[in-house]
Amino acid sequence: MTRMLFGPGFRQRQNSRQRLPTLADRYPLSGLPAISEHGVSPPIAAECGVELSLVIPVFNGSKTIGEVVDEIHAVCASIRFEVLLVNDGSTDDSEEVCAQIVECHPDTVSLVQLARNFGEHNAVLAGLRNARGEYVAVLDDDGQNRPRDVLKMLAHVRQHKLDVVFGRYRERQHPWPRILGSWFHNRIANFVLGKPRDLYLSSFKVMSRFVVDEVVKFAGPFPYLDGLILRTTSRLGQIEVDHEPRRAGRSGYTLPKMLGLWLNMFVGFSIIPLRLALVIGTTAAGLSLLMLGGIVVDKLWINPQVTVGIPSVLTTVVFFAGTQLVILGMLGEYLGRVFLHQNGMPQSVVRYSLRKTASASARQESPRHVVKAGTFPLPDRVEKDR
Repeated sequence: MTRMLFGPGFRQRQNSRQRLPTLADRYPLSGLPAISEHGVSPPIAAECGVELSLVIPVFNGSKTIGEVVDEIHAVCASIRFEVLLVNDGSTDDSEEVCAQIVECHPDTVSLVQLARNFGEHNAVLAGLRNARGEYVAVLDDDGQNRPRDVLKMLAHVRQHKLDVVFGRYRERQHPWPRILGSWFHNRIANFVLGKPRDLYLSSFKVMSRFVVDEVVKFAGPFPYLDGLILRTTSRLGQIEVDHEPRRAGRSGYTLPKMLGLWLNMFVGFSIIPLRLALVIGTTAAGLSLLMLGGIVVDKLWINPQVTVGIPSVLTTVVFFAGTQLVILGMLGEYLGRVFLHQNGMPQSVVRYSLRKTASASARQESPRHVVKAGTFPLPDRVEKDR
């Protein structure tokens, strides 16, 4: 029985379940080499010749994404590049606009349509899994990140042999609540993730193929891209870039989404909250013993006639009950995330991918293409546009 369970085929079955797919696995018509039997994919960038991939998560950006893509084509004309638009469940006509952009730029632009809104970091990871470039840039769909700065960041990451270069804004054009939240977010990252204090984490970044191949291995439902980068490499840099005013609409980062992002960083990529809970519990227990000792000393030797009042008892009970609830809530958050991961909650679901060429058009539809641990179904069918 032991030989049947843990025999020669056991490791092969384990590897087959744990292996994540490459671009060639999911898009067999692309002509890219498939993954090897040892689970190591060949260098995609070397095969397809794409120098830079630009991943743009799109959420209700139909009024701005066209200008952003046109500016990319004007700026990046001297290099081989591709643009991947990831429509993250937009409620406006972004899907139709993105499809028209693919029609206008069939050799350089692709569309990944998600089944619903999963969040910016989930959408970016979905785009990274389809990126083929030697380097990959991530920028917003609202025109606040200038494509000309991407080339500066690309030159910097190459010149200094870095894995990631972040864009540090000279003057931020966000509303003050988001600027305050971003400041708090970076300070917490110093403590929780061990981020260098002088490094500014921003969504505008350029990554090497090495980092991209590492971060896409994460299959959990609550990704935090900067946390994945920080635990992958220490070769990080930053340069100052412009931050333009938003061209249209308003930011999709509401207060609940900002709190959710902070929670993903604080709980999803560190056990420091658990250690804080241990410290808080130990401190509270020590304080209760000190208070109890003080009450006894006061009652026996200092003021024997003083009666211990009900308000002081109730205050003490409420304080320690609140501390216990905070600790239990923190533990519950960890356990809940483990439960959702084990229950198969998807990181993202790709409804279809649209990649065209001047000579032929291909639409890969995968209604059940779910990104989660151990399962990466192939597209159900591939049909050519007439």
